[in-house]
Amino acid sequence: MRALVISTLVGAGLVLSGCQTMSGQGNDIGGVSYDKSALGALIGAAAGYGVSKGINNGSSSQNNRAIAIGAILGGASGLYLDNKEKKLREQMAGTGVDVGRNPDGSVQLIMPGSITFDTNKSNIKPNFYGTLNKVAQVLAEDNKSAILVTGYTDNTGNDSINIPLSQARAQSVKTYLAGQGISSSRIDAQGMGSSNPIASNATAAGKEQNRRVEISIYAKQ
Repeated sequence: MRALVISTLVGAGLVLSGCQTMSGQGNDIGGVSYDKSALGALIGAAAGYGVSKGINNGSSSQNNRAIAIGAILGGASGLYLDNKEKKLREQMAGTGVDVGRNPDGSVQLIMPGSITFDTNKSNIKPNFYGTLNKVAQVLAEDNKSAILVTGYTDNTGNDSINIPLSQARAQSVKTYLAGQGISSSRIDAQGMGSSNPIASNATAAGKEQNRRVEISIYAKQ
């Protein structure tokens, strides 16, 4: 069994290595370019091994299947999210919305408060509808993703003000996306107030960056 696990992970690693030179699909960690879908397969294989270890009475064939399924799902999820990221980058070009990846691999959209909401308001600015329409267009192509909308504020005021405001903003984005044909059951909304700043709250520019809405897109398993 251990030999199988090692060979599975090594095989995924070879795929990962072989994808290092693929143009336009790699990221960089520690100076090494890698393909995210290949990394997904490697992570999936490891996850499958973890599942199989948790099955105390499972047969060897069951454990083998768990590893293989984990690798397949991880690779498929990586390819799916790569495709969504590419399309969203194209759609968000010039809008002021940053597109990237979260540490967990989900696609991340960062929408500055300066282009989404007026100060202390939770109504979406009319000139931002077009941008959200483009996001909705990509997300409505299929129902294979789950969506998390998170609102944030700067550190002005306190949680009794900031958390409800950030929640209301996230809910406004969720409601709008649902109105564009995306099932509301796919979308969660949460307000985090001034937690998790992405810039210093000591400057006006930093506070502006922290006043934001983030959309995270996860591949359904």
